[in-house]
Amino acid sequence: MSIRFSDTTNFKGLVQLYERECDFERGYVSGNTNRLRQFAADANVAWDDYVYLALKASGKWQWDDSNQNDFPIIKTNLVDGQRDYTFTTDEDGNFILDIYKVMVQSETSSLFQEVYPVDQQERETWDDIAAEQTTEGMPFRYDKTANGIFLDPIPGYNKTNGLKVYINREASYFVNTDTTKTPGCPGIHHKFFYLKPALEYARRNGLASYQRLREEVVSLEGDEEKGVVGAIERYFSRRSRDERAIIRPKITPYI
Repeated sequence: MSIRFSDTTNFKGLVQLYERECDFERGYVSGNTNRLRQFAADANVAWDDYVYLALKASGKWQWDDSNQNDFPIIKTNLVDGQRDYTFTTDEDGNFILDIYKVMVQSETSSLFQEVYPVDQQERETWDDIAAEQTTEGMPFRYDKTANGIFLDPIPGYNKTNGLKVYINREASYFVNTDTTKTPGCPGIHHKFFYLKPALEYARRNGLASYQRLREEVVSLEGDEEKGVVGAIERYFSRRSRDERAIIRPKITPYI
């Protein structure tokens, strides 16, 4: 069942369920702007925890918040003579968490070709790239450093949207004025977004409900220190059931 952010009519929203878990009177949060802002902030902290679990457990079917306006793929121009390209946010301003695949177009083709990751901090790789600092051509490898990538060789041509980057990114967060917006994840996990804030409220205020809430939250998010896998991680680790597990040798390109 999907749960919207706030539902003051049927009392089935995240805000109203949070009020119930914390034993507040109806409207205690939804009817107070400051408390509503605090709940939205706590729900967004829960979002960060959820994203970590979802991305950690995702296999070839990478998770992304379904509230996003487009797919987690960025295209940008290849610039003649420019080695480094910075990626901090996507087109909608969402912060980028990871870059996990890079592709480029050649000067004469519209087809994208994958380029391969290397680490400039490895001595042999760094010496090799450093020796080619001024070499231009079609990139065939890249290094990830901070919030950018470094292409090698340096692109020797201009290409509109010739660089394509696959990313992981933050969730589409709540704001206190939301009403019908639901978490962009499976509905079976929506209760996490009121239980986790309720747990934090109980912890901060020393409530007797803390232990009960903790057990419910741990059943969803698990406990890494104790080796407990929660329902969220189990769900995403089993999601790609249309794929067969096949052992294949890893092929490393040598140029």
